[in-house]
Amino acid sequence: MIKNLVRGLTPLALILSPLAAPSPALSANVVLLPDALAELTEAAEDPDGYKETAFRHWNEGLDPADGCDTRSEVLLAEAVDAPRAGADCALTGGRWTSYYDGQNVTDPATLRVDHLVPLREAWESGASGWTAARREQYANDQGAAATLVAVTARSLRDKAGRDPAEWVPSDAGRYCRYVGEWVGTKLRWGLSADKDEVEALKLFADGPCEETVVLRSTAPR
Repeated sequence: MIKNLVRGLTPLALILSPLAAPSPALSANVVLLPDALAELTEAAEDPDGYKETAFRHWNEGLDPADGCDTRSEVLLAEAVDAPRAGADCALTGGRWTSYYDGQNVTDPATLRVDHLVPLREAWESGASGWTAARREQYANDQGAAATLVAVTARSLRDKAGRDPAEWVPSDAGRYCRYVGEWVGTKLRWGLSADKDEVEALKLFADGPCEETVVLRSTAPR
């Protein structure tokens, strides 16, 4: 399954992905995917006790005074053409490019804001041991651009909460970026990866995505 997933993708992503361009002098906070992957902890997942309500979202966002919750703030930040924000931050107009499938969207109501590393995946990879406050931080994290992403409902259904062992965006210009940001998000939050996930990530890191760069960051405490 993993090898078939990678075989169906094309190295064109190295050309099109903004995170795939090699850099001659990477800073301490920017590493190549193979090096970032080496920092991931491999561990079996523990699904016991998961429920979506364990992660409070959406909260009041970065600016409690602006009337916008986290979802609306993400849509405002990711808009290609800015929407209008009315009473209670109701958004109208604007234009977005869906992260997973590249579709242009002009109705904010049809967009979904997805956790790139899904809440269930986070729970199974270490978040089950966090406090409720820490899980709320994760569910509303806007400190790294890739933690929360605007996508079409169809592409979110297609992803279905799966990790890169079973799903990555099919668009040639997006899957290396996605894999790099998946690893970056897990490192940011100190989350582990299971055996199948690590094997899939290694296939990407040793193949079409070896020059993808990962932005290394640490979530605030």
